[in-house]
Amino acid sequence: MEAKWYVGKWLDIKIMETAGFRTTQPSALFVSTSVHTARRTIPWGSGSFGTSFTAPLWHAWRKAAAVVRAPTFARMMSVPAASSSAASSAAAGAAKHESVRDVKAQSGGATARHVVALEGLRFDNSFVRELPGDPKTDNYVRQVESALYSKVMPTDPATNDQSNMLGEKGAVAAAGLAYKQPTMLAWSPGTASLLDLAESEGYTNPLAVRVFAGIELLPGMEPYAACYGGHQFGNWAGQLGDGRAITLGEVINSRDERWELQLKGAGRTPYSRFADGRAVLRSSIREFLCSEAMHYLGIPTTRALSLVATGAGVVRDMFYSGNARLEPGAVVCRVAPSFLRVGSFELPVSRGDQDLTKQVADYAIKVHFPDLADMSKDPADEHNAYAEFLRRVIRSNAELVACWQTIGFVHGVLNTDNTSILGLTIDYGPYGFLDEYDPTYTPNTTDMPGRRYCYARQPGIILWNLLQLAQSIAHLTGVPAAERELNAFKGYFEECVSDRWRQKLGFKSWADEQDNALLGSLLDSMQKDKVDFTNLFRGLNTVRVTGNDCSTSTSCVDVLTGLNVLPRSCLEESEARGRWSSWFGLYLERVAKDCEADAGWTDESRIAMMNKANPVYILRNYLCQRAIDAAEQGDESEILRLLKLVQNPFEDQPGMEEYRENAPSWSKRPGVCVNSCSS
Repeated sequence: MEAKWYVGKWLDIKIMETAGFRTTQPSALFVSTSVHTARRTIPWGSGSFGTSFTAPLWHAWRKAAAVVRAPTFARMMSVPAASSSAASSAAAGAAKHESVRDVKAQSGGATARHVVALEGLRFDNSFVRELPGDPKTDNYVRQVESALYSKVMPTDPATNDQSNMLGEKGAVAAAGLAYKQPTMLAWSPGTASLLDLAESEGYTNPLAVRVFAGIELLPGMEPYAACYGGHQFGNWAGQLGDGRAITLGEVINSRDERWELQLKGAGRTPYSRFADGRAVLRSSIREFLCSEAMHYLGIPTTRALSLVATGAGVVRDMFYSGNARLEPGAVVCRVAPSFLRVGSFELPVSRGDQDLTKQVADYAIKVHFPDLADMSKDPADEHNAYAEFLRRVIRSNAELVACWQTIGFVHGVLNTDNTSILGLTIDYGPYGFLDEYDPTYTPNTTDMPGRRYCYARQPGIILWNLLQLAQSIAHLTGVPAAERELNAFKGYFEECVSDRWRQKLGFKSWADEQDNALLGSLLDSMQKDKVDFTNLFRGLNTVRVTGNDCSTSTSCVDVLTGLNVLPRSCLEESEARGRWSSWFGLYLERVAKDCEADAGWTDESRIAMMNKANPVYILRNYLCQRAIDAAEQGDESEILRLLKLVQNPFEDQPGMEEYRENAPSWSKRPGVCVNSCSS
């Protein structure tokens, strides 16, 4: 089977054979598998899936997969206003956290919100109450059957400091670690407000460091690690589970919202396999910052509450090259309504336990989709509760990947166990944002050979993952309903992605054929000339129909090159200059067409819309690396500066001009633009 890559008008996705697909026509994807005339069974790695996937549902997948093209976003996610709170001073003596006052987002004049101390959090742990758990309580690695979680305690990082694993080399490295005891490096005021906590609670309450380092529990917490399976890089991996994540409990806030608190890096669990359950500082900084950055970009995501340096060393071989080193350990507290994922449904069905799959689905509906609770649950009813549940999961994930594509975010590890049923971005590992536009970009070193999870393939991979979910619950939805809902992915995605491109380009409406072609030629030129994705789209706000130095095709090229948005080659090379001048000529005609059709649609109204869709700042890979380098030397000020920056990404921030610059050449080195899963 020949694997081909194709970039068409804008993006026709071709999934390489390593992704489990082969392509036989420009807009269709097919799973590479043995084909049977009446029924087609999807291979699940070393073992059979246990059930067959009927032909109608299989053909629905093939039909829906024809979407895998990529322009916008019908429902521009509004960025929640930063919460206000009673002013809180930084903890006495914590001089290095002086910048916390700058990080706190103020919204003066807002109604005072309900605030509780950490000890006053109200827990209601529905997951462990409603679902079956592992009867064994010993913390050792094992296969866990007929259960969705294992109760497990976080462990004090000091109990398994790994400094002695590398002998004298490790002792020297341990002496050089900047943090010798658990230290609160960063605290998100926005996420704290979700829990009714004061925006500075993490700095002012000494208990916060101990709780969020995994040393101490609060009353009402019932820690556990979830049991789930998944496909990794297209292959069935069997039981996976929370190998280094431990849920502390579910907080109910004053608005009756449910927020699950989960520590990443707090020790081993029954699902840790051969790993240690710990996380290093570099990956923890990246997860903390990106969780918050994505939220303020308006992209559905889990949140991050705290970042704690544990004071203990962790041994990691970043590139699996045999060069292990001791790194500072850290723990991130993740926050989300739920961490249920596609793999939560796959594992029980793979074991033939359809009743457990039903229990998961019933729980998800009861707790997270309560308006579906009174609907029919008869598989013979094509519009039953499970079918509506599947529809919502498909739609939310279609909208999510539309957001990713139009902001230039690449997840890096889009396994089914990293696909949320709530349509959230979860599990920030070796992610990355596009610098120069490259549809084949993958930030994951493990993904480099086949680029299964590269930028351009993300819509197709999300659809493939949703197929696994549909297959897992087809006995609940009924096959016709699952077929219908998979077919709907195409419409959801195209509606969302087209509208989001529309806003980025500044069009009042979207004409599919014409505007797709214009976008396609733009992306082709961006790829050819290595143009920065974020800065190009933000730079389009300089274009005016009239009365501006940037109102002709040639002046557009001159101005944007002068702003360092377009490379110097656009001035120096006739081919590049001609290509960009031609594109800007068509773009100006398209913009003028909107103005002529509606006198109220002006340059000002267009640019105001564009500025809300095109960020000034993104969490560029090299910015993260600068924060990591400083923090490993004991200076967390750059983490706090970036946290402040990402809270307001769509507006210029005085004194922060360098943070919008194109990525420097050193950012292309491994460990910056690409990372491994070793964290």
